[in-house]
Amino acid sequence: MSTARRGVRARSLTRALPVAPAVVLLFLFLAGPIAYCAYIAFTDLQLTGQAHSSFVGFANFRTAFRDEAFLNAVWLTLVFTVLSSLVGQNTLGLALASLMRRASKPVRTLTGGIVITAWVLPEVVAGFLLYAFFRREGTLNAILDWLHLPRQNWLFTLPILAVSFANVWRGTAFSMLVYSAALDDIPKEITEAVEVDGASGPRRLWHITLPMIRRSIGTNLMLNTLQTLSVFGLIWVMTRGGPGNKSQTLPLFMYEQAFQNSMIGYGTAVALLLLLVGSLFALVYLRLLRTEV
Repeated sequence: MSTARRGVRARSLTRALPVAPAVVLLFLFLAGPIAYCAYIAFTDLQLTGQAHSSFVGFANFRTAFRDEAFLNAVWLTLVFTVLSSLVGQNTLGLALASLMRRASKPVRTLTGGIVITAWVLPEVVAGFLLYAFFRREGTLNAILDWLHLPRQNWLFTLPILAVSFANVWRGTAFSMLVYSAALDDIPKEITEAVEVDGASGPRRLWHITLPMIRRSIGTNLMLNTLQTLSVFGLIWVMTRGGPGNKSQTLPLFMYEQAFQNSMIGYGTAVALLLLLVGSLFALVYLRLLRTEV
């Protein structure tokens, strides 16, 4: 019996060896920094004017929840995430994937190329392009002038909507690709049978398409939400969180506190809260994915 157990352990060890380097790297470059950040969040560490840091417990977190600027950043982060990820990228990606299935090959090639080009652009480049589009003398106002419609300074009057649109423009390609693959997996026999029965487009979408791609929807929402929560460069290039703090999401607030105000401990506490929010979203989506239809 002992010989058999040793054989099982040897085989398990042999199977684990190939993934051992990856596990070590994850601990060094992921778990390690997260653990160190968790420690810093409970200190008063600063960039300047301080020789040694001290443990302050939950003081940074209490300060955050009493800080109106932090609460404003939380609200704007939720608005930005809902508008640009849950509604914008998800809905537009599904619509494009559905329309491209019925379009001709040249139209699919052209549309896919345009959408994917926006996705592969570096975040900073995309930010400059959208800044040029929304600024007072930009492309959008030029189009409005041509249509004899009133212009406005979009980055000043509606900054959170402008950056949300920018994130939709840049990130919709991922949702489109996910839903295109999911729609291709739907058996043609089911689609043809529903069409023969005379079901309308909305009814086919609600009763057939959406239930059959439910897992793809959940996966796409989870990945899009986590990516959107961490968007920094796009908003920084377009508005820098302004005017005032009207487009200051949590990543920008965290950067301001940690590197502009030199409050590393406080900024890291905000980062830890952002990580917690992302984890909660992920747990909700994973729970939904495990639920049977």
